[in-house]
Amino acid sequence: MILTLDIVTTMCIGLLIGTEFAVSAFVNPILWKLDESAQSRAVSLFARKLGAVMPFWYGASFLLLVAEAAIRWRTGGAALICAAAGLWAAAIILSLAVLVPINNRLARLDGLSFAATARREHRRWDTIHRIRVMELSAAMVCFLIAVYR
Repeated sequence: MILTLDIVTTMCIGLLIGTEFAVSAFVNPILWKLDESAQSRAVSLFARKLGAVMPFWYGASFLLLVAEAAIRWRTGGAALICAAAGLWAAAIILSLAVLVPINNRLARLDGLSFAATARREHRRWDTIHRIRVMELSAAMVCFLIAVYR
């Protein structure tokens, strides 16, 4: 049972981090090279699609980390798993406070033009998003060290 939980948690948070990394490292740099209307349309589509899926994925990942911490409460890895869950919670708070409002504005773009303010918001989102990816990666490292040492 614990091994199954470890595998599911590793896959869930690992795939989420990989997706978030890909957005920042590959998708956004490509989007910035598109013409204005194509960039506006693509940013809007990505914002809507990922904005619909990510809240559930983040929540499920957090709950899995909490379950891992509860199961290992009296073991040596509990502190690191609690740290991972804390980092994950901080990433969720950062997302809700800063990134989600920007994402929601970008999701409402009409696809006709990509105004300078929208372009700046997209760059700001990506900069803060990179911080979130580093935070999530640190959580993953804490989790992996705790579980697989």
